[in-house]
Amino acid sequence: MNAKYAYEDFHEGRVFNLGPKTVTAEEIIAFAKEYDPQPFHMDEEAGKKSILGGLAASGWHTCSMLMRMMCDAYMLDTTSQGAPGVEFTNWKHPVLAGDTLTGTTTIISGRLLNSRPGLGIVTLLHILKNQDDVTVCEVQHKLILKQRAAAQMDAQQGAAS
Repeated sequence: MNAKYAYEDFHEGRVFNLGPKTVTAEEIIAFAKEYDPQPFHMDEEAGKKSILGGLAASGWHTCSMLMRMMCDAYMLDTTSQGAPGVEFTNWKHPVLAGDTLTGTTTIISGRLLNSRPGLGIVTLLHILKNQDDVTVCEVQHKLILKQRAAAQMDAQQGAAS
């Protein structure tokens, strides 16, 4: 097993730090052009005239940045088998051009899957904040991970074939 983190490492209360990530106007506009071309995501003046107060990242862009921050912090070094869905996403405050995001992933709970030996499922809560310590986004979802022994057995079987 090459992964640093397996199911056993995702115990209740564990916290992973995320970021920092500074958000640029160029990336806000590029994401918006491709996926969410609303005026307040594409034009500074339109953003200032909106309730968002400036050129604002799409909520979906914020979630994408969160995913990248998770990957950089821990996800790419896990036995992750994917996620069965998102329980909630709350966009609490606009993410504006020039903001610097940091955050945390906290493990809320975990349990082994009786129906799938060698796998466990954990509930993660992610909170992103801007440079002013204002919460901009909260996301909660479940993640399926292999147990360490199952991952090691898979690695040994792969090496033998």
